Amino acid sequence: MTAMFQIRAFENILTRSRGNHMQIVKLEHSKAAYLADFALYGITVVSLAAFLLVDGPREQRVVILVFALIGVMSWTAMEYAMHRFLLHRLQPFKSWHDEHHRRPKAIIFTPTILSATWQFVLVFIPALLTVGIWRACALTLGVLTGYLAYTITHHAVHHWRADSAWLKQRKHWHALHHHRIEQPGYYGVTSAFWDHVFGSARRTDAQKAIDKQRHVY
Repeated sequence: MTAMFQIRAFENILTRSRGNHMQIVKLEHSKAAYLADFALYGITVVSLAAFLLVDGPREQRVVILVFALIGVMSWTAMEYAMHRFLLHRLQPFKSWHDEHHRRPKAIIFTPTILSATWQFVLVFIPALLTVGIWRACALTLGVLTGYLAYTITHHAVHHWRADSAWLKQRKHWHALHHHRIEQPGYYGVTSAFWDHVFGSARRTDAQKAIDKQRHVY
């Protein structure tokens, strides 16, 4: 009886732990948390840019600018790779992303603590150890700027009216991604560049006909 009681008690602890863990990593959040994510990244980008502009060595300003631009361009590749290979193939991320495909207007996004952690660990720390503090900050600024642009663009394609040609193009591109079941593709959100490079934006005549039937031209 004592052993059975201990086993049940341990199972209850595991159940509560799983519940708490899911609360931490859940992707659907309140509107306040959603807006806070935009605000926090916006403040971080502005603050880091101001820090580099005011305190960065004058003799390294050109290098700092170059590394920031490299960070922005690197983000487009990271965005494509994560969307195609992480969110569409690797569990549990795939199941989380599938929920977004089922309910595209729901407030589903990567928790700020997770997105900030991976950018700190995978971008800032390696850059700090290899190219120094100023270039690491500049590279991270570029990646953060790209990520913020991605989150705003992704929100816009699902929730805003398209008043500009660029946004209309992005909405159309992302609609092709969401409606493409038979032949997945169109993974880029802020840029179509990598889809063209890796051939994930090709459509056969048959697929174009299917897209037209779904009113995704």
